[in-house]
Amino acid sequence: MSKRIGILTGGGDAPGLNAVIRAAVLTAQNHYGWEVAGILKGFDGLSAGVPPIPLTEKDVRELLARGGTILGAANRGSPFAQPVQRPNRKIEYEDASHIALSRMAEQGLDALIVAGGDGTMAIAHRLVKMGAAVVGVPKTIDNDLGSTDTTFGFDTAINTATEALDKLQTTAESHHRVMVLEVMGRDAGWIALHAGVAGGADAILIPEIPFNIEVVCQKIRQAQLSGRNHSLIVVAEGAAPVNGQQQYKSKGSGRADLRLGGVGHTVGNLLAECVAAEVRVTVLGHVQRGGQPTPYDRWLATRFGSAAVHLVAQEKWGYMVALQGNTIVPVKMEDAIRMKFVDPTGETVMMARDLGIVFG
Repeated sequence: MSKRIGILTGGGDAPGLNAVIRAAVLTAQNHYGWEVAGILKGFDGLSAGVPPIPLTEKDVRELLARGGTILGAANRGSPFAQPVQRPNRKIEYEDASHIALSRMAEQGLDALIVAGGDGTMAIAHRLVKMGAAVVGVPKTIDNDLGSTDTTFGFDTAINTATEALDKLQTTAESHHRVMVLEVMGRDAGWIALHAGVAGGADAILIPEIPFNIEVVCQKIRQAQLSGRNHSLIVVAEGAAPVNGQQQYKSKGSGRADLRLGGVGHTVGNLLAECVAAEVRVTVLGHVQRGGQPTPYDRWLATRFGSAAVHLVAQEKWGYMVALQGNTIVPVKMEDAIRMKFVDPTGETVMMARDLGIVFG
């Protein structure tokens, strides 16, 4: 039976999203003969009734190596919390999920593929409980989505962060400086951990392990005593000191309005007070989200996009494709939205400690 399926990208962008779109379109058309429609601006576009765009093989032919998402994404868009401006100019949030469901029907969508992180999957799971036909594709550069070993976008992010460390290494060595690199990682330190090990960092500070700055200072002093007058420190944006809190550059009324920022400079200032060396801080920021996906992320995103279409064929609503070992498997969205954290006593952290890396 012919189907018309929609696809949208939710949450923040990640390298590989376009590869997912491409794979879903090619699989739907070549294997099943289905029609595919692209939903613009994520769940916001769906709820607002923005006309979807038809996606054919011709439309997605050149997408494999392209960063970002041709469909656009609403980082905080949710049909369960749509902003409404009242006459007094106060913004309030209303549940408009019933509108999202009606839009799917109006647009003739038999099913919807959503690519996103834990927030997107949580929204999709709630829509499924209301009767929507939705399957998911895991996307986050932070690699913190449960039930999947890896998410696409992560490999590109750690490649970007590692390249930054390699470049900071040469200027640190030239000027005998301590270089602090702040990377993304709100609640989980996967990017900092992987890039820090790959880039030869002396210290890695992550949200899962509260840090004592004196431990980092001592590590730098030891390096100086051994004759090495430069050091690399990697800090995840969500890292916090012992008995301290995460730092924010802006705060709002809810979690969605909180923006982390500043811990890299705080660490840099503290190090400048305790070590005899110049300290410089680099905040990598959204560079980690941009650019062409690595070959691995293109490969993984392609596998995910194709597998999601097969989930639609099997009518496995409320399931997400996931990588376990080297196999793509379906997992329940409700399990996937449980965040995956770095284990402070796990093999990877223990290995890093064996190499002499400190975590504060």
